[in-house]
Amino acid sequence: MTAWAPAPRSDVALGIHAAAEAERAANPEPFRLGAEAVDAVVDRATNGEGPAGLGDQADWRCGLEQYLASAQEDGRLNALGARMAHESAVSRLTARLEMNRYFEAHPGLSDRQLAAPIVIIGGWRTGTTYLFRMMATDLRLRAPLPVELIAPWQTAALDPGEREAHIDASAVGHDMLHMLNPEIAIVHDSGARLPEECVLGMGTTLRNWAFSSNTRLDSYAEWLAGQSFATEYAQHRRNLVVLDDGDGRRWLLKAPAHTAELDHLAATYPGACIVHLHRDIVETVTSGASLFATFRSTYSDHVDGHDVGRFQTEQTELWLRRALAFRDSPAAATVTCIDIDYTDLVADPEAVLRRVYTAAGLDLPDTAAMINNHHRTQPRNAKGTHRYRPEAFGIDADTLRERMTFYTQRIPSSNGRP
Repeated sequence: MTAWAPAPRSDVALGIHAAAEAERAANPEPFRLGAEAVDAVVDRATNGEGPAGLGDQADWRCGLEQYLASAQEDGRLNALGARMAHESAVSRLTARLEMNRYFEAHPGLSDRQLAAPIVIIGGWRTGTTYLFRMMATDLRLRAPLPVELIAPWQTAALDPGEREAHIDASAVGHDMLHMLNPEIAIVHDSGARLPEECVLGMGTTLRNWAFSSNTRLDSYAEWLAGQSFATEYAQHRRNLVVLDDGDGRRWLLKAPAHTAELDHLAATYPGACIVHLHRDIVETVTSGASLFATFRSTYSDHVDGHDVGRFQTEQTELWLRRALAFRDSPAAATVTCIDIDYTDLVADPEAVLRRVYTAAGLDLPDTAAMINNHHRTQPRNAKGTHRYRPEAFGIDADTLRERMTFYTQRIPSSNGRP
């Protein structure tokens, strides 16, 4: 059986990778990972001012150490990947510093009230992006854009014209990523004007489940499973407070990673409407493994499909067990949870929208126009068809189904069998 393999890199991409390797040989500092990089990352994030502005080191230092160590030991990263991991750590600490400064300059902002958001969750590849971006066309809702999530304090400081130019300028990063690896646009398209999952703005405590999507971080993920995300979700709320225009629009959020942290999500946003999507478990894990393998192949020359399949299976089981445990807890009564079957979403999106809007307590928009507009502006498979097979990731369908019966017996549609 053929194992998963990445698509060949273009000549342009090969040139960029070669240039990064040459740069690392000449100047290794921006590529450094592991324990020796911790102080350098802090120094870069704070512009040499030291960690005082980052607040309590107990909130972020251990996470930084775990992330950098795992990226070095587990990542199998090429030069481009090493620089990306180093820059990611710098970026998240810079965001922490700038947000602290923003709140110091705007006393009382923390007390701003937010309407309970609508949050779309589910395993990877369960239709969360499709539903999210379709609903984002409703002008009563506010779905965050990538550049807003990455640096909310920058966006908040701009007038409307500057903000639009700022968003447009951010397209460069998306274009570069798609040039390096065109397969990414097939499995998960992104762009400056495409609403994105809010994990892009998370990780200022260096706790973020999404870090492992583009980097092999096994030891970090194992550490993360034992961590509290309470402070991280408090930071998440601060992001929305800074970005909120006070115009009455309700936040529409989406991230599969919230599936693992529903207790913290509910505690941070009581009254939230949580929309949980479900798909055949073999499709969910296999498609997710294909997504991770594709993302990781941008930054590593040694991505093993079976290794990714193993990781995806373990992580999916952990997330789903946690999600079901939350739903059996008293905290579940503080939010509204509805279940959506992926096949229903694809077959009859209008009926699904009716269910979601009813659960969220919102008047129904022109759903036919919403669906048509979404399909016109973001046609399915416009950039290619995402193809994947369980065997390419070392996944045996029957074994996986047996392992996940704790979930599939409770959510029958996830079993994929009549």
